[in-house]
Amino acid sequence: MKRTLEDEKRPPIAAPDLKKPVFITKAEREKAALQRREEEVKRRALELQQQQEEEDKTKDKTLDHESRHRSSRDRERDRDRDRDRDRDRDRDRDRDHRDRDHRSGPRGEEDPRLSRDREHDRERDRDRGRLEKQAEREREKELEAIKEQYLGTKKPKKRVIKPSEKFRFSFDWENTEDTSRDMNVLYQSPHEARLLFGRGFRAGMDRREQKKLAARNERETREEMRRKDGAPLEERPEEAAARRQREEAADLYDTFDMRVDRHWSDKPLEEMTERDWRIFREDFNISYKGSRLPRPMRNWSESRLPPELLKAVEKVGYKKPSPIQMAAIPLGMQQRDVIGIAETGSGKTAAFVLPMLTYITRLPPMSEDNEAEGPYAVVMAPTRELAQQIEDETVKFAHYLGIKVVSIVGGQSIEEQGFHLRQGCEVVIATPGRLLDCLERRYAVLNQCNYVVLDEADRMIDMGFEPQVVGVLDAMPSSNLKPENEDEELDEKRIYRTTYMFSATMPPAVERLARKYLRNPVVVTIGTAGKTTDLITQHVIMLKESEKMSRLQKMLDDIGEDKTSIVFVNTKRTADNVAKALDKSGYRVTTLHGGKTQEQREISLEGFRSKRFTVLVATDVAGRGIDIPDVAHVINHDMPGNIEMYTHRIGRTGRAGKTGVATTFLTLHDTEVFYDLKQMLVQSNSPVPPELARHEASKFKPGSIPDRPPRRNDTVFAH
Repeated sequence: MKRTLEDEKRPPIAAPDLKKPVFITKAEREKAALQRREEEVKRRALELQQQQEEEDKTKDKTLDHESRHRSSRDRERDRDRDRDRDRDRDRDRDRDHRDRDHRSGPRGEEDPRLSRDREHDRERDRDRGRLEKQAEREREKELEAIKEQYLGTKKPKKRVIKPSEKFRFSFDWENTEDTSRDMNVLYQSPHEARLLFGRGFRAGMDRREQKKLAARNERETREEMRRKDGAPLEERPEEAAARRQREEAADLYDTFDMRVDRHWSDKPLEEMTERDWRIFREDFNISYKGSRLPRPMRNWSESRLPPELLKAVEKVGYKKPSPIQMAAIPLGMQQRDVIGIAETGSGKTAAFVLPMLTYITRLPPMSEDNEAEGPYAVVMAPTRELAQQIEDETVKFAHYLGIKVVSIVGGQSIEEQGFHLRQGCEVVIATPGRLLDCLERRYAVLNQCNYVVLDEADRMIDMGFEPQVVGVLDAMPSSNLKPENEDEELDEKRIYRTTYMFSATMPPAVERLARKYLRNPVVVTIGTAGKTTDLITQHVIMLKESEKMSRLQKMLDDIGEDKTSIVFVNTKRTADNVAKALDKSGYRVTTLHGGKTQEQREISLEGFRSKRFTVLVATDVAGRGIDIPDVAHVINHDMPGNIEMYTHRIGRTGRAGKTGVATTFLTLHDTEVFYDLKQMLVQSNSPVPPELARHEASKFKPGSIPDRPPRRNDTVFAH
């Protein structure tokens, strides 16, 4: 085909681009996105600049129009003034003509043209004033609109006063700060009434106590009379016999006194009334929450424990049960689920160990046929030391029953522990993490475990062991759960799943566990939750951080080398530094914290228990559950971050009915716990340092609104 001239002039058709698509990296995509964003910002800034220029032009036009309008108005005003001047001149000329005509002829009438001009002038003046006012108002509106667009407007908000702030009344000082003495001598030492739990006749006074007091006063009066007369102090035989008869009569109820019922301690179990049980619970500060509660036991003979366990209790040296044992052991004998809340050092371990061993005695002995199904009972504790302490306590009683106990904790060979588990045992005492590892590695199963104890449950949750605890509980069989109906009676011959949970507090996570795994639990509270025992004397010293070491050494010197002390700190580094400084000063000191291996921790605890070391510097690892006998003094070198940990720390002393002393070093960095610490000191009748009582942080709970602004010298510490 022939190409024409027009075809040759026409440009050739470009071949389509057949290149493959190019894939860019994430960094290039981010760079491209940043460039697009910068271009968008520049374009937006240019649009705003153009908009601003247009508005400025509009404003200039408006101002030019106003200026032109104003200049035209001025020219019109000048023109009107010239016209008025010409009119006045014409009026004067006409008046002269009229005067001439009047002098020359008859009087003429007023010219109607002049009256119309005058009326027109007045109307024009009114219109001009109205236009000026309207233009002024429009100009003010325009200025307000410009200000609102470019400067914005702030509408003042009216402050709403709460009723609690409106009707608040604040005191400048508290009643605890009043240290003045009463001017009247009679009221300087007020008398405290001792009611003796309502056993007396008048004002709570017991008649037997009145008789004893009268006999003692009579004896002292006779001795004083003999001393004044110079007579021999020895009594004659007949006087001594009469005195002994009166003292013996004072211990007995006579016919008149029989109107008062005997005390519960003088009654056998079958004669106890509801009033006696109420007095019993008040005596030991026991409170229950639950349904179908059994009676607490008053002594070991009423516990219904097997004879072998009663013999073991007697050999261990437990003369009298503690309040938590009185309340919890009867519940465990009925296979009831229990939540126990008791002060530290109250004997909680025996409260769940004895019912657990009684439960195991009802089961077939462990043999080759059933040892592969796992243990009968599991006890979980948050720390290795507490688990080993529970193991020692359990072995004391299990030894007499032939029950085997195995401890599974971290820091030791898991293969060796798995070997002991496969050999068979009735009781496993473990930390949650290591026990879950053994279950996942198939070293152990819980196919026949229907008894579980969670000791220091709140501490386990705080340490992050909730998933491990849930994993262990889910590995237990669920076929033997108790009925959810509270009114349904339990079959004593059947084996039910029993759960014990001991906790100092009840955070939400612990409540979740209790709701999921406990059936109709009975809550047993001894004393007040989170309160320290009255056997501990608490001292708080305000000082600077740099003064702690010198004050610590002075206190250790005052305590002496024959008594043991625990020094608590908040970090592992501080523990090592304090221990090193004390060791250089010649003190027999050891440390205990999470950075130590299990063997080192056991050596430190054993050396401290045997008094080879007299000072133990520890973190909160030793703050809960660990029972170290005869700790004379607890020193908080660092104040803990919450009052619960403070309670557990000082609970390492004053255990098992013995007295103890706790001293705390407080600085300005501990203001978050000032309020709770002051309240605890006031409740326990311990002295409150003036610096702590005056400090603003001790007057209001953290997070609350203070009643008054702080005074200038409230935070001044006296050193």
